[in-house]
Amino acid sequence: MAASALETEQSTRRRILAATFVVLARDGRRKLQLSDVAAEANVSRPTVYRHFGSKEGLLEAFGLYEQDNFDAGVAAAIAGLTGPDRLDAALRFIVEFQRTYSLGSLAEVEPEHVLHQMKRVLPIMHERIARIIPGDNNDVAAAAVVRIAVCHYMIDGASSEQFLAELRHAAGLEPTRRRQPRPRAAAG
Repeated sequence: MAASALETEQSTRRRILAATFVVLARDGRRKLQLSDVAAEANVSRPTVYRHFGSKEGLLEAFGLYEQDNFDAGVAAAIAGLTGPDRLDAALRFIVEFQRTYSLGSLAEVEPEHVLHQMKRVLPIMHERIARIIPGDNNDVAAAAVVRIAVCHYMIDGASSEQFLAELRHAAGLEPTRRRQPRPRAAAG
């Protein structure tokens, strides 16, 4: 397959996955129809089937797509940072990601789907967070961070500041340490 054809196929695949997000947020998993996803992505239904094979195949790929987006966001947030600032940037990203994630209500509408995805994702999140928490107890701290994040996802209610304070505490960051905003690159 030529490079431009491959890029077009990957672009179509990403468009379908992004459309899946919109349809899931609107209709939930049980009411998700591949024809609705196709319409939202502006592709034909056979195109959705060609890429994913079935509704279950699409939902599985969507879970991986979400994980890739989360991983890319964490990587961008911590790029160039070291020590406590690196960890704090990752924790701030988790808070922001969850606050802007419009599928938060999916846990109420489709708890089975959410539980299935969490079973797959929690060990991955734990391992990745443990990598950036220093110290001998990083495994325990990462487990606490992930569980707090899951609780805030499932039952929202605390402010972003409270959520971040809980994550910082679990990760062992000094609560009184004032974090400096990450400097932005100069335009030009």
